[in-house]
Amino acid sequence: MCMRGFKKFDSRGFTLIELMIVVAIVGVLAALAIYGVRKYLLNSKTTEARNAVGQMAKDAKAAYERESMKSDILAGGSSAGVSNNLCTSATSSVPASADSIKGKKYQSAASEWGVDAATPGKGFGCLRFSISDPQYYMYSYVGSSGAAGTFAATGQGDLNGDGALSEFTLKGEVRSGVVIVAPNFTEVNPEE
Repeated sequence: MCMRGFKKFDSRGFTLIELMIVVAIVGVLAALAIYGVRKYLLNSKTTEARNAVGQMAKDAKAAYERESMKSDILAGGSSAGVSNNLCTSATSSVPASADSIKGKKYQSAASEWGVDAATPGKGFGCLRFSISDPQYYMYSYVGSSGAAGTFAATGQGDLNGDGALSEFTLKGEVRSGVVIVAPNFTEVNPEE
């Protein structure tokens, strides 16, 4: 009987080309993953600005709905007219300078948000808005009162510290006694 039918096979490894193809595929997947993670992180940081600016717009609308009238003592038989007003502009942004948020977080003090608290109808005190957590963005509020009042709530940030600011703004105005808020943010360099 002949045993020639059994042939011994040499074990074969991967060729250099096969290994290079695998390394190239892994490299492409890693590049895509890094881009996706970076985009996810930037988006999570810009969510802070969108939430805060959106809350300021809601607070401006709520402030307008609160009745405000003169605090004078009324004479017998007289009445005081009810008026609705938007909050007027904040004295300063929080933080006061973009250098404080340049590539880093900023922990604001309660006194920064309350700088206008002693002036009725003014700034963040009127809005009853503040942030107690560390923030990536600098916030400002500009508003005018009256029958045709307008406001703009803005968040500016410099996430990568290069000096170029991103900006998220939400505007509103009074129309026929009702506060109308823009349906979307105005965004300038949102991923800056």
